[in-house]
Amino acid sequence: MVEFSAAGTPLTRRDVDEVLDLIGAEEAALWAVLAVETSGSGFLPDRRSKILFERHYFHRLTNGRFDADHPEISAKSAGGYGAAGAHQYDRLRIALQLDEAAALQSASWGLGQIMGSHFAKLGYATPVEMVETFARSEGEQLTAIAKFLIAEGLVDVIREKNWAHFARVYNGPNYAINRYDEKLASYYERYKNGPLPDLTLRAAQLLLVYEGFKIAVDGTFGPATSAALNEYQSRNNLPVTGQLDEKTSAALFT
Repeated sequence: MVEFSAAGTPLTRRDVDEVLDLIGAEEAALWAVLAVETSGSGFLPDRRSKILFERHYFHRLTNGRFDADHPEISAKSAGGYGAAGAHQYDRLRIALQLDEAAALQSASWGLGQIMGSHFAKLGYATPVEMVETFARSEGEQLTAIAKFLIAEGLVDVIREKNWAHFARVYNGPNYAINRYDEKLASYYERYKNGPLPDLTLRAAQLLLVYEGFKIAVDGTFGPATSAALNEYQSRNNLPVTGQLDEKTSAALFT
């Protein structure tokens, strides 16, 4: 049985620095990719990797033999996604009952939304190994992004900020429909000219999401994060400051 949920450890400074050293890209460019692909976080509130199930991949990998009975998860065309988040695992669950290997390869996983079909080029023996490794941490997911960029010849492209080329390879030939290149360029300028995410705060935000709070995981301190900290502190008999203070950090990160 595939273990979809594990520690779900947030990104660390070391994780980011190791990947930047590996690909030689600007940190602002890396954050632009993460912001566009997964809204900045690699996990759902239950610590499962964020996924998107692609029915056209499942169709191709199973030669269309499930199209007639299961058109919602197997079809020639992309689409039919439904709601994001946990619903994608509902779709995946149906596919798993039909063909486990094809199902795991037909979803995009984690921070970089990398298709499971790329498991071998990322160095994994099986799709299961990829999925279970991704469940451990965002650091594992980020390392996989670096491996994918290298394998696909995108290292120079991200260094040069050629966003149209990047989006065409990373998101497919229809990238312009969803304006992926424009979004990447916009986020890059935002991170280049403004503050980069505070990784300690970002980690705390993800841990608060695991505690049930509905806040953005963006490494930026705002009213929603402050309110979540207030509530968390109140629940745990901590001084209510609305700040990520020493006692709150100790409680969250323990």
